[in-house]
Amino acid sequence: MRHGSVDTSLLRQGAHSPSYFALSRSMGPDAKEKLADFCIPCNPYFPTPEMFAKLSESLVDILKYYPSDSGTITKQLCQVLKLHPQTVAMANGSTELITWIDHLLIKESVAIPIPTFGRWTDQPMETGKRVDMYPLQERDNFALNLDHYISFIRQRGSRVAVICNVNNPDGNYIPRREVLRFMDQLSDLDLVVIDESFIDFVDAERYPSVGPDATIRPNVVVLKSLGKNFGLHGIRFGYMIANPAITGKIGKALPKWNLNSLAESVVFMLKDYEAEYRESLRLLSRDRMRMAESLMRVPGLTVYPSQGNFILIKVPGNWDGVAMRDHLISQHGVYVRECGNKLGMTSQFLRLVVRPEDDVAKLIDGMASYARTLQPEPQQYREFGTDFNDDPLTGDLPMTGTGIMNLGSLSNGYQAGSYSNGSYTSPPVVTTLPERRSRRPVYNGHNGHNGMAAAR
Repeated sequence: MRHGSVDTSLLRQGAHSPSYFALSRSMGPDAKEKLADFCIPCNPYFPTPEMFAKLSESLVDILKYYPSDSGTITKQLCQVLKLHPQTVAMANGSTELITWIDHLLIKESVAIPIPTFGRWTDQPMETGKRVDMYPLQERDNFALNLDHYISFIRQRGSRVAVICNVNNPDGNYIPRREVLRFMDQLSDLDLVVIDESFIDFVDAERYPSVGPDATIRPNVVVLKSLGKNFGLHGIRFGYMIANPAITGKIGKALPKWNLNSLAESVVFMLKDYEAEYRESLRLLSRDRMRMAESLMRVPGLTVYPSQGNFILIKVPGNWDGVAMRDHLISQHGVYVRECGNKLGMTSQFLRLVVRPEDDVAKLIDGMASYARTLQPEPQQYREFGTDFNDDPLTGDLPMTGTGIMNLGSLSNGYQAGSYSNGSYTSPPVVTTLPERRSRRPVYNGHNGHNGMAAAR
């Protein structure tokens, strides 16, 4: 069934996915209503319908009047977070903070593992900084070895180090004690940034954030994204936690009214809906496990363990990720994030946002439909002991997907080098890339990620 006349050329423009508004304008109204969005990482359970109703009732005032100054809104947020206002700076989205961190705190060079959120590589390159890229290895599920990363930072002489925890797009999580050790071992750097935009979705530890710890360290910034946590990307608000000297420097650069009235309204509602927010995280964790289990029943699919509100998959070698993405949205109304334009990834990788079971069934039906378009007839799936036409959600399919797959090297050839002013410089010591291995998945029965369940 076709789902409107989707303009798939929008999916090929730029390094980031098209906005929901740009995509919806290219679709008919019926198709837009039925769109299953596996691309934009939202929280499907928060805000609650009651919260949306209250915001709707106040919409005229929200649009008509100026917001309070950022200090007033920050003070209210800190009451919820139980942090001192002088240790927090709020901005119009975490990307605005990345921009100001680059302008004010990164003077020379920055180290960043790839693949990761693209603004951490793009922003400093745009201002002429040297970007030392540390390639995460597919054979390790793209997990970051902090000791190896620290050695790389020392070898390159990087003055700023960044890690994203949870990392986007692979969903890997580094335990809190290890992040603290990382921060302390790099106390001599100009800056250490821990991007915790997705950390609220972690269920491996009760208190995974190092935000409070950053306030008593001289060179640490922790970045947060309320939009990602609350499923409200449109209101654009994020914040950073650091010692008062750092937050003061950033705060002075930010406009006095840099937050909008809608963001202010949400912040002042949070204290009354903390229990609902915690419940939304519990439901999302449940959906993540169910979704991973369903995906692992798809023959030939590699499913990576995740602690975020998304799951990274790798499609079989004879599948085209771009073609499948276009097929899913045009034929089934399923919108996914193909990762071919991310440094350190190829179009065989897709990032799928965690969604409820009905949407997951729609996704897997679409994947089965795409597989049937391939030539020759899907004999490669029968060798796994099943016909792909079997019900992928309820059928007795083999567990061919896994979170511990060793499927080869970074196929785009990125090494541990640097970009500066648009040119690539090879390092004196090159990180060894893993050898090419068989693409055929083998389920090994564990996930290789500190004992966490594969769906996390």
